[in-house]
Amino acid sequence: MRTNAQILKIAMEQSARDSGCLAEDFQSNQNKVVLSRKTQGARKYLELPFVCDFTSYGNNIVASVSPPLVQIAQAYIDRFPTEHCFETPNLHVLMQALAPMGLNVCFMAEYFLPDVDRLRPMPCAYQTKILCQNDFGPLYLPQWSNALCEKRKNLDVLAVAAYDNDRLIGLAGCSADCDTMWQIGVDVLPEYRRQGVASALTSRLALEILDKDRVPFYCAAWSNLKSVGNALKCGFKPAWVQMTVKPNEVIQQYNQ
Repeated sequence: MRTNAQILKIAMEQSARDSGCLAEDFQSNQNKVVLSRKTQGARKYLELPFVCDFTSYGNNIVASVSPPLVQIAQAYIDRFPTEHCFETPNLHVLMQALAPMGLNVCFMAEYFLPDVDRLRPMPCAYQTKILCQNDFGPLYLPQWSNALCEKRKNLDVLAVAAYDNDRLIGLAGCSADCDTMWQIGVDVLPEYRRQGVASALTSRLALEILDKDRVPFYCAAWSNLKSVGNALKCGFKPAWVQMTVKPNEVIQQYNQ
């Protein structure tokens, strides 16, 4: 199994492909602004080039932007400490600068990587089973929309399911978002929550992914305490944060 240092290195290399920078840029104490571009090996669901995207592994911020946003991004990340650039009230400074261009902050998320010193299979009171792509056909339903993505079926590669007798009650799935890293999502039916099902499925799937020589990663909104709690319980730890700017009309579509 890979070490935590190797896993972090792989994640930074992937973020570098996504942002169009160097992996070592995320370890610098200096902020950096780079021009975003389509790059080979970037996460498949990203819409590149970015209008404006901010990524931090804690040391600094790398802003990957379109040419008109270079000065705005540079001024913003140089004005405030790294952690404050991703929160209000400082965030309003960026939003005010973006407003005349018809842009605003759209996505904000925290990403987690496994801590191999803590990651263990968690117990489950229900029968569990590994599923592959051939099993996913009838499972593209609203209740499993975090575990499987109907819009990107081709990326869904592996899952772990929990059953109460013959009833599917929980599902953790992963998508092959890039060559080296697979993203985990999990769903549990409401009446079966708070029984350790999510952590059992997530931890087992993470170990299966590592056995396949891929790095599992997990994404959650800061406000989604249940999801963050599941990540921590399973042996994941915070690794990086990301914030992405989109045109107002795109944001309006998400809000419909």
